[in-house]
Amino acid sequence: MTDYKKIRLEKGMYASGKPFTATLEELDPSEQYRGTALEGLDAYERQLKRFDIHVNGVKSDCVEKFFQTSDSSALFPEYVSRAVRQGMEGVDVLPRIVATTTQIDSLDYRTIASVPEEDEKELKAVAEGAKIPETSVRTKENLVRLHKRGRMLVASYEAVRFQRLDLFTITLRQIGAYIAKSQLRDAVNVLLNGDGNENPAQELETAEAGKLAYGDLVGLWNAFDPYELNTIIASPDMMEKILMLEEFRDAAAGLDFHASGRMITPVGADLIKSAAVGAGTVIGLDQSCALEMVRAGGVTTDYDRLIDRQLERAAITSIAGFAKIFDGASRALVLAE
Repeated sequence: MTDYKKIRLEKGMYASGKPFTATLEELDPSEQYRGTALEGLDAYERQLKRFDIHVNGVKSDCVEKFFQTSDSSALFPEYVSRAVRQGMEGVDVLPRIVATTTQIDSLDYRTIASVPEEDEKELKAVAEGAKIPETSVRTKENLVRLHKRGRMLVASYEAVRFQRLDLFTITLRQIGAYIAKSQLRDAVNVLLNGDGNENPAQELETAEAGKLAYGDLVGLWNAFDPYELNTIIASPDMMEKILMLEEFRDAAAGLDFHASGRMITPVGADLIKSAAVGAGTVIGLDQSCALEMVRAGGVTTDYDRLIDRQLERAAITSIAGFAKIFDGASRALVLAE
């Protein structure tokens, strides 16, 4: 069994092209701790235990605890990345609208597309010896646009060395929340305007100017055949209009909303409120086949500055982009003027 207390930690472990924890897991596999007191901890968490660093709770240590030795200081960038990821996950609604996530190791990615005609969507009976109908799958003409989103962490070691890690984590989580909201805006932009391959969402207008009626939502739902309308992203003003519909004022809907804050719609879709959607707009989509998320790595921190210079200025970034899978799997409902 590898002794996790004797592993040499260095900043070069961040430059291996793999996540820091994955590199640690190769040196110190978690499988060997089954049935021991360390079961349930990953390789990074065992290193925190090695140096007796507590990052959570009322007894959390100060930032300076990471910099007691050269080995323990190598853990600090991963702590920052994990705290930022926690912030992203706390407000992230992308899993509710993304059908699949593709991880790439380059900055260029061209996705595939299948655009069946109406006649091709129906699988007709094939007579014996007859040709089987074809469905064409091809690469899209334009590359997926990837955006680097992030924040610059500016702080001197002297300014934060005595700050509790639990408090410092809150600041890092807020950075993660900013990144997640920016990526949601990117996703909404692709759903509405397309991914650069001439595939904007088809727009439907409300029957009456400036007003939203139940019939408008039914019309949006009905336009999705053969796809399924199972997710709705609404701007704040349209969310208010939806919640004010008579169909929302039945006892069951009101009880669930007041008791838990969970929102339902008359068409049974998952309802998401987001300021990323422009005023007067509702986006409907089939979550299972509308949007692909492309990631170039995970949350990246400027490990050189965090370790060698003890904070100062360090970039925290995440690179991601979005592409449409099936064009007809997302549509927009806008208020008529």
